[in-house]
Formats: sequence, C-alpha cells, structure tokens
Amino acid sequence: MPQKIIFATQHYQYLKDRIRSLPDAPWENGELEIRDFPDGEHYHRIVSEISNKEVILIGGTIDDKATLELYDLASGCIQLGAHSLTIVIPFFGYSTMERAVKYGEIVKAKTRAVLFSSLPNTSRGNRVMLIDLHVDGITWYFENDIRPVHLYAKDFVKEAALELAGGQPFVLASTDAGRAKWVESLANDFHVQAAFVFKRRISGEETAITAISADVKDKIVIIYDDMIRTGGSLLHAAEAYRDAGARDIYVITTHGIFAGNGFQKIKDSGIIKGIVCTDTHPNALLIHDEFLQVKSVAQLIVNAVNAKS
Repeated sequence: MPQKIIFATQHYQYLKDRIRSLPDAPWENGELEIRDFPDGEHYHRIVSEISNKEVILIGGTIDDKATLELYDLASGCIQLGAHSLTIVIPFFGYSTMERAVKYGEIVKAKTRAVLFSSLPNTSRGNRVMLIDLHVDGITWYFENDIRPVHLYAKDFVKEAALELAGGQPFVLASTDAGRAKWVESLANDFHVQAAFVFKRRISGEETAITAISADVKDKIVIIYDDMIRTGGSLLHAAEAYRDAGARDIYVITTHGIFAGNGFQKIKDSGIIKGIVCTDTHPNALLIHDEFLQVKSVAQLIVNAVNAKS
C-alpha cells in the first residue's frame, strides 16, 4: 500500500494536527511553504515528497481565498505525482446558493463543485469528502471522474444529545420542516419524539411560525440544525418551543459558523441552555465559553479515509 501523507490549508492546520494525533492515522505530515505578498497574492510550495503517495488534503471552502488555496494545493499534489488524492472539505461553503430562485442568481454550490471536478485525475483517481451537507443533492453537482463522498456526523449528534439529556426523556427538534426527515430519522434511532415548526413567509426577509408538530410542554427539547450562521432562524424556533412550554432547550449543530455576533446573540437570549458543535469550521475554535462545547470530526474523517483506501 502506498504511504499516506496529509496536508491542510492554512485555516485547517488544527484539524490536520488532531487527525495525526489519532492512533489509526500514522500518516506522514505534509509540509508546505507559504508566503503572503504585499499586493495580497500568495506563494505556496509543497516541500514534502509526494510522488506515488496517497495524499489527503484538508480544507474548507469558508471563503473565496480558502477555496482557491484548496484548489491550488490539490493541483500541485497532482502535478507532483500523487498516487491518489482525497480532498476533505469539512465545511462546504457556497454562499447558501444550492439552487437559483431569482433570474440570474449564480448557483455557487455547483460552480464550486465544477471547479474541483476540473482537477486532472491521479492514477487512482480523485475523491472529495464532504460532511453534513445542507442539501444531499449537492453531490450530484460534481462532474467527470471525481468521486464525492457524503459523510454524516450522525454519531456525533447521538452522543451529544444523550449527554445533554443526562438520561432524561427529550424531544429531538428541528428549526423548520426542511430538516424534519433527517431529525425524524435520528429521533427514531433514539426512540424519542421528533418535532418541527411550520413557517409562513411574510416577506423576503421575514417568516412567522404558525404551529409546532409535537407536544413539547414540560419536556427537554434538543434542536438539531446542520449549521448556525447568525442564529436568527434558530432563535425563532427556540422561542416557539419555549412558548409551547418546553422546559429546557439545547442546540446541536454540525457547523458552528457563528457569523458576526451570532454566538453572543444566542447566548444572551436566555432561551437556550447550551450549544454543542463540531470543529468543521475554524470559527467555532475562536469561541472560549462554557456555553459552547466543540467536538472533533477527526475520527470520522480517519474512519472514512481508511475504509475507502
């Protein structure tokens, strides 16, 4: 078997280190030389020898600069003779544009997928691993021979929910009907009730909650959402569950983005007792507060890479 070597973009060095600390990931540390020019451009050099090695490259498309850095590094690994290339994108950001609603809107989920699909193949081919996509169908945007793999952080959600509930009965809830099927599937695994809210759109920016699908009175409610950006939708749902009589409300999310003052807004609301998220987005690691627990997806990634080697 070819030797495995792992690289990461600048924002995801922390996740590379966490992966390499695991006993079943004795992979070589990929070294890079990176310099920033005064005009805003960047110099990258792959220092490690990677010819005929299995390359794992970690990087989220958290902004345009990070997306291009990930693409450039992937291209460099292929040019230097990587035996195979696995691009792990813990958070696949695309400006929430997975489909067009208005004329002329650019579906960036597709343009990003097409970008990575344009990479030349290694001798064993290329694959891209993505974690808890907002929409399952995004994997179909990838073209040519690249193999998309959608990883689900289901075990993380299960463990976090049981820990938050502390052995007491709870209701697993979603912020809207869009995630209801996924939440219902998880609730069935737990043998607990699922709940979601019905919304009515008032305008392009405003929605109103009209009903809740389950009885939450005097119960612990654990809300799951795949990502938290500003927290607006989450707080509207949490208010509805509180007003319906929920005793305690907790939140689990895979991608803790917490844009702007989103985290502080959620904490200061007094509605939610705590949040658990993963380390798929570097923003979550910038928050040092007992209100937030951050758990790593390192083992999930290692298991997936080893299973598909």
